[in-house]
Amino acid sequence: MRNLKQGDMGPDVMLLQSTLKKIGFFDGEITGDYGEDTTLAVQNFQRANGIRITGDFDVATYNQLEKYILGYALYTVNEEDTADTIAEKFGTTVKNIEAANPNTDIYSLAVGQELTVPYGTQVVYTDIDYTYEVLELNIRGLKERYPFLEVGVAGYSLLGRNLYFIKIGGGKNEVFYNAAHHSLEWITTPVLMKFIEDFAEAFVNNQDLSWGYDPERIWKSSTIYIMPMVNPDGVELVLNGLQRDNPYYNDLIKWNGGSNDFSKNWQANSRGVDLNHNYNAGWEAYKERETEFGITGPGPTRYAGPSPESEPETKTVADFTRNRNFRLVLAYHSQGEVIYWNFMNLNPPDGEYIGRALASASGYSLEMASGPAAYSGYDDWFTKEFNKPGYTIEVGRGKNPLPISQFDEIYSDNLEMLLLAAII
Repeated sequence: MRNLKQGDMGPDVMLLQSTLKKIGFFDGEITGDYGEDTTLAVQNFQRANGIRITGDFDVATYNQLEKYILGYALYTVNEEDTADTIAEKFGTTVKNIEAANPNTDIYSLAVGQELTVPYGTQVVYTDIDYTYEVLELNIRGLKERYPFLEVGVAGYSLLGRNLYFIKIGGGKNEVFYNAAHHSLEWITTPVLMKFIEDFAEAFVNNQDLSWGYDPERIWKSSTIYIMPMVNPDGVELVLNGLQRDNPYYNDLIKWNGGSNDFSKNWQANSRGVDLNHNYNAGWEAYKERETEFGITGPGPTRYAGPSPESEPETKTVADFTRNRNFRLVLAYHSQGEVIYWNFMNLNPPDGEYIGRALASASGYSLEMASGPAAYSGYDDWFTKEFNKPGYTIEVGRGKNPLPISQFDEIYSDNLEMLLLAAII
């Protein structure tokens, strides 16, 4: 996070406000506007933590706040400490402390021993604009709290950002969920990140998830791979704006119709390619119709690129898929509350049965795509290449980008579907 002060605006301010609210220093609305209420909250936090009171969010203040952003602290055991008293002090459970310290007997602690102790608060932010920086902070926090999660980098975006994946479980049935092929649809990223956190929390504490799903059973039978942000460069364009150091700076303004405002219409990556039209599934047929759809080259949406998998993001996702044996895939988009399937009537065995089950679990309708959406998407390519079920999940309703205020409803609609897809 950059240094912030009164008058600043944007996603970093939202992250600051949300964190201060989570720990009881801020009770205003999360607006992204660093006003007097935020200044006062920062001053109160600085006072409580022995920091010079300025009201500005500076390096010293960040260093004290970071542990709350990440959701854990490094704690040195005192003489009077027990696992129970430490858990009470941090508002967490003994099982959570045990999970974060897998090689430690927390019932036989030594004075001076250092522990990773989770706070009782949640890690994943579900009330702010979800930037690539927030994604990295949340992945870092979840990995420390739940070391059994496997985190890796499948590849890199056009501008060199990591394309992360998180692996849950160890069973033979492999499934793959991804999100944010389209940059305006960034709300799908916290949906998958929140699912990871809730699953890990339930697994550690031996609790069933909603509708009686047993996380231990799922862990043993299935492996869930999740790539939460396929298009980080595009998400950054939408949420943080075009930066001068972007090597495509002038081209992007030209491709965006002369505007440097990417917050309302930009779905593509930094080369103006719509990643969900860059897969080899009806790609040639789509290219023949691009002009019919009003597409003449790079731009905010629907340009399929010069060739299938021309973009490093789509090549990474395709290679990641080729190197594994996925039973089914879910590609998360917004909006419409609909599940698309059955690319060009290539109906794989049990594809309709699974689709109807997912629709029932979510309350979404099951439909076949038409028009531009019917070509060269990731789930289309998966079905064509492997003759297995692939689904595009369109969450929420309204105009993209959907407001984060829709998150709770979207997540509630999708949680059972995410669980069911891993075992059906």
